[in-house]
Amino acid sequence: MAKKVATWIIVPFMFLIFILDMMTLVLCDIYETRYEITNEQFDLADGDDRIHFLHTGCSDCILLESNGHFALVDAGEGNNNPRKNVDYEGFEEQVLSYIKKVCTDENGIAKLDFMFLTHQHYDHAGNAEAILADESIEIGTLYMKELSLSVLHDYEIEIWDVPGIYDRIIEKAQKANTPWVSDLPEEFTFGDFEITLYNTETPVEIMSDEGNNAESVGMKLEKEGYIVFLAADISTTTGLEDILAEQIGDVDLLKIGHHGYFGSSSMHFLRALKPEIAIVTNTLGKIYPNVKWNLTMTAKVPIYATVNRNGIIATITDSGEVVLTENIH
Repeated sequence: MAKKVATWIIVPFMFLIFILDMMTLVLCDIYETRYEITNEQFDLADGDDRIHFLHTGCSDCILLESNGHFALVDAGEGNNNPRKNVDYEGFEEQVLSYIKKVCTDENGIAKLDFMFLTHQHYDHAGNAEAILADESIEIGTLYMKELSLSVLHDYEIEIWDVPGIYDRIIEKAQKANTPWVSDLPEEFTFGDFEITLYNTETPVEIMSDEGNNAESVGMKLEKEGYIVFLAADISTTTGLEDILAEQIGDVDLLKIGHHGYFGSSSMHFLRALKPEIAIVTNTLGKIYPNVKWNLTMTAKVPIYATVNRNGIIATITDSGEVVLTENIH
């Protein structure tokens, strides 16, 4: 009897989720028409203040560009994720190739003013070792918070090897003579962008056993009144969205936190930020239904997925507008 009751409850519930998910996908298609997206030509026709959202699967690798300078926010997933139990192909070669394609100077050196790692999960920091070890890439500074073991879940230590990832990145930075800064500045300038960092010090109330995502550092970039927020893996499940929402304020473009997985992009967070565009480092089909619902039904925001579009560049023009292009790989 109990099984029959459970079936009568679960089946209609799952069917309802399916219907709602189909509705959100339809709205995604409708909302996408608000912005014309063309293939990237790399001709800088709309200016050189650009944010490159690379296609690295469901991982973050974002290249900043301004006035001939480059910097990296997160490094994407590499080829040796400790969470994977089978051989697989990561995105190490794609990331290295893209950096060299876009950032190399006349001397054959790809120069990054800095590499900024929002936290130490492999899908954000995994490629950092390969980038630091590549002799044709020079990095001015590595920005990364010190790892707090008290915030980690047991599986992040024993299975995901977050402490090992952290230690190897520091080791590679030392070998490359790349300065490591753990005391993060809250505000600084990069080319034409004014940058503000959030969660540079993890709040005490969420320090214990909330996982490494609780240490995620968000980055706000502003140029000519146009505001972009890169939400790393900030989510409501760790408490960060509730703490940071009003601090961040209105934004124009939101890089969705935690790849659109459960706990990201709560209604409270979206109502506080009021984004007009959302970019997700994932495929549209893997975003959780409730997240798509919040973005399409509540915030009425178009969602552009890096995997579906083979990477996206957001160019911020001198008039404070955005131009989106795709197929950047």
